[in-house]
Amino acid sequence: MQASNLDATAASGVAHSAHPAAEPFVNIAAYKFITLDNLEELRPQYQEVTTRLSLKGTILLTPEGINMFLSGTRGHIDEYLAWVRADARLADLEVKESLSVEQSHKRMLVKIKAEIITMRMPLIKPEEGRAPFVDAPTLKRWLDQGHDDNGKPVVMVDTRNDFEVDVGTFENTVDYRIKKFTEFPQVIADHKDDFAGKTVVTFCTGGIRCEKAAIHMQNIGYDNVYQLEGGILKYFEEVGGAHYTGDCFVFDYRTALNPKLEPTETVQCFACRAVVTPRQQLAPEYVYEVSCPHCYGKAAE
Repeated sequence: MQASNLDATAASGVAHSAHPAAEPFVNIAAYKFITLDNLEELRPQYQEVTTRLSLKGTILLTPEGINMFLSGTRGHIDEYLAWVRADARLADLEVKESLSVEQSHKRMLVKIKAEIITMRMPLIKPEEGRAPFVDAPTLKRWLDQGHDDNGKPVVMVDTRNDFEVDVGTFENTVDYRIKKFTEFPQVIADHKDDFAGKTVVTFCTGGIRCEKAAIHMQNIGYDNVYQLEGGILKYFEEVGGAHYTGDCFVFDYRTALNPKLEPTETVQCFACRAVVTPRQQLAPEYVYEVSCPHCYGKAAE
C-alpha cells in the first residue's frame, strides 16, 4: 500500500515540501494631484478597506491630492487598486511596484494633511495644468546623446533631501544639499541664472517632489523645465540604472533599492536613523543597534 501511494503521488506530478515558497509581497507607490474636498468622508473608507485587506503602509489625503505607499499580497493589492480606481477622480491612478519577502511597512496609517509633500507654497491646482514631464526612455536618450531633442544641454536637479541623495543619484546632478523640501523654493530661485539656455529635469523618488518642484520653477519664470515621470523608481523599472550611480533610498524597512528594484544591504542606524551603506558598516564606529560613523561618540556629548 505504501509503495502504491508513493507511485500515485509521483504520477500526479505534485511535489510536496515542508517549506513551500512564500508568496512575495507587492509594494506600491502612487500619487495623484487632484482636488479632494471630502477628506473626512474618505478617511474612514480608506481605513476600512486597507484593514480588511491586511495592507500596511501610509496613505495621505490632502486638498491637493493623494499619496500612498502600501504593501500586501498580490490579490489584496489588486483588489484595493480596483476599489480606489472606482472613484472617477482616481480612475487613471498610476502605480509603481516592487516585490519583497516581507511586508515593507509594519502598520497602516491613513492621515489627513495640508499638502502631499510640505513645500509651504500655494497649493498645486491640477485643473490649471501640470508641469511638462519626460518619460524614462526619453530621458535616457537625452543623457546618452548629451542634449535634448532641440540640442540644449540637459541638467538634472535632485529635489530630495541630502541623506537620500547620498545613497544614490544621477550622474552630474545638481544637488543643493537641502535638509527639507521647504528649503527648495528659495534655493532654486537663488540659482535661476545658472540654468539659462539649458533644459532642466527635476527628479525624486516617485514623482511627487519633482512635480511640485517643476511647477514652482515654471511659476517663477524657468523655461524648459520638466519633471521625470514616475521618479527614480519608474526610471529603474523602465530602463534600469543607466546614468545613475548607487541605489535609491525608500522610506520603509528596505531602506534602499538597487536599479533592479531589489533591496540592498544599506540600513538605517538604530540610534540616529542615518543611512549607513555596506562600506560604512565595516567601520569600527558601526555597532549594530548602538552607533554608526555618523553618530559615534555623540551620544555621550
